[in-house]
Amino acid sequence: MGDGTNQQGFLCLADISGYTSYLAGSELDHAQSVLAELLELLVEELTPTMILCEVEGDAIYTYAWDDRFTRGEALLELIESTYVRFRDRVDGIRRTTTCQCNACRLIPNLDLKFITHYGAFVLQRVAGTEKPVGSSVNMLHRLAKNHVTDETGWRGYSLFSQPAIDQIGLNPDGMKHFVEEYESLGAIDTFTLNLADRYTELKDQRRVIVTPDEADFKLNYDLKAPPAVAWDWLNDPAKRTMWEGIPVTSDVRPGERFGVGNASHCQHGKSAVTIQTILDWRPLLYFTIEYTAPKLGICTVELTPDGSLTRIEERYKVTRAPRLLMIPIVRRIAVSASKDTVPRLQELVEQVRLQEAPIPS
Repeated sequence: MGDGTNQQGFLCLADISGYTSYLAGSELDHAQSVLAELLELLVEELTPTMILCEVEGDAIYTYAWDDRFTRGEALLELIESTYVRFRDRVDGIRRTTTCQCNACRLIPNLDLKFITHYGAFVLQRVAGTEKPVGSSVNMLHRLAKNHVTDETGWRGYSLFSQPAIDQIGLNPDGMKHFVEEYESLGAIDTFTLNLADRYTELKDQRRVIVTPDEADFKLNYDLKAPPAVAWDWLNDPAKRTMWEGIPVTSDVRPGERFGVGNASHCQHGKSAVTIQTILDWRPLLYFTIEYTAPKLGICTVELTPDGSLTRIEERYKVTRAPRLLMIPIVRRIAVSASKDTVPRLQELVEQVRLQEAPIPS
């Protein structure tokens, strides 16, 4: 990289909303420590799925190649998951602090917005660091100055430019449409999702999870990838087909998103089909599926980051009667299949990781 060749990819800003007014009304030392904690959280969540370019005051600037998200909605899932972690951390700081200074009392005023654009850029090496440059980068930063909050009152949101929406392949119905216009760059259509509403929706959804104590048996393995990448390999039908060794399709139509109620169909031979229906969907954390055809039981797949690894635990609860007879049968089927599929999955993830490894300067 960094050879002046045009690249195509996603450019993303994660910007802490309300920080300027928060800083103006707070004690500097406490305010700075809160900012540092929140910025570290954002870097931890967004990288290495996205590549960190730099920290710009109260914002994180990242980018990713266009083939990083083969399942377009994976980028939106990463944004939503990061927002959930940010809101949980802000709420956690507020609940646990006993300090009555303004910096601590005003923490709930902080929110988070994302600006995502897609386009061409060139990587330029400056002081030993590669940074994207070009008109797409200029547009990204201009888009941070938009009319969303003035028109809607939203402070926590995710704004996508038209090129980003097109590349993701996402249906923008339900998003707020604005046309922003900037001197020398012209007009651009944008589509914005209210993340505060999405946060409430995710929190209010019914939880269906097989706990470790409830599981009849478990399967554990590691993937050398961050949770966002591991999540995509575990859920993208095209990727699943590669490592499961059988055709996997889903009932999600183009432009729609995976979620509770959607089903995957796994074709075993000419006539046998396994249907897995999503009961709970917490992107990058866990998902729970029900084996509805044949009806065998439910399984929660949980992802836990551990350094450069993501630890995967599959927890199975057999519901088909008679349970005492069916538990060892289902366990034998799952364990037998995993002896082929898990090594294949690990090998594919490792191949991609090595292909994406930075070339030494």
